[in-house]
Amino acid sequence: MVAFVKFANYPQRPISHKKFILTRKCSKVYSPLEPTSTLETLILDQLKRGRFKSNFYDVHLIKMKVTYYGHSTFGVEAGGKNLLFDPFISPNELAKDVTVDSIPADFIFISHGHEDHVADAVSIAKRTGATVVSNFEIITWFGSQGVDNGHPMNHGGQWSFDFGTVKYVNAVHSSLLPDGTYGGNPGGFVIKSDGVSFYYAGDTALTYDMKLLGEYEKLDFAMLPIGDNFTMGISDAVIASDFIKCDKIIAMHYDTFGYIVIDKDRAKKEFADKGKQLSIINIGESIDL
Repeated sequence: MVAFVKFANYPQRPISHKKFILTRKCSKVYSPLEPTSTLETLILDQLKRGRFKSNFYDVHLIKMKVTYYGHSTFGVEAGGKNLLFDPFISPNELAKDVTVDSIPADFIFISHGHEDHVADAVSIAKRTGATVVSNFEIITWFGSQGVDNGHPMNHGGQWSFDFGTVKYVNAVHSSLLPDGTYGGNPGGFVIKSDGVSFYYAGDTALTYDMKLLGEYEKLDFAMLPIGDNFTMGISDAVIASDFIKCDKIIAMHYDTFGYIVIDKDRAKKEFADKGKQLSIINIGESIDL
């Protein structure tokens, strides 16, 4: 979420902190900068708390759009680009009403090599010309499938793209591509764009490494698996949200197969009991964050 604020008597420069950008309306072009004074930090804190009542300010909120395509597949609009995560649509009976050929993508993020995370990735990458981002082994495999626009990463590495920054972080799982090729080590992604930071966990168990994200990242929201059996389940996902210090969670990797069918009411209650918000998005629908 981004806020543009009009100052009556304030320097004509943008101020940003996390998900808020403050600026005097002196231009139609805004770029985020870090606060440089105690006053700016105080203003931002008051804005976040909703305490501005003055006519000197004109606040407009811009939210990040997240679309769910089923299983662990999300589209996120960030920095003027369409980010697509782990596209598995056409084999998913629950997503039968989603038209794969209409899904936009400028970047495709692959957390690991299992078919339920890559099934539609090659076709979408070829149709859109999107850059595929994953670990080195998976990007090499995509090259063998005729997808040449790839960006390899590995754990702990960060890269600046034209929409923002991406960090490839640990996940505890396995990784084998559909043809049996070794898929390297699985991972997740921390994305920062337009002053918003979010975490796509991929398939993972609860891991103590998540505490590092809570210590060093300020996440606005996170996508976490909750289906159990192949990944962490509901209760472990609640603990994970504590580890990463994030109260806005989007559910993924549930209901697609018999092994991972969940009780959605129970899931929402467990998160709510800890003062957290769990979003379970209907397939094909979008939310703003």
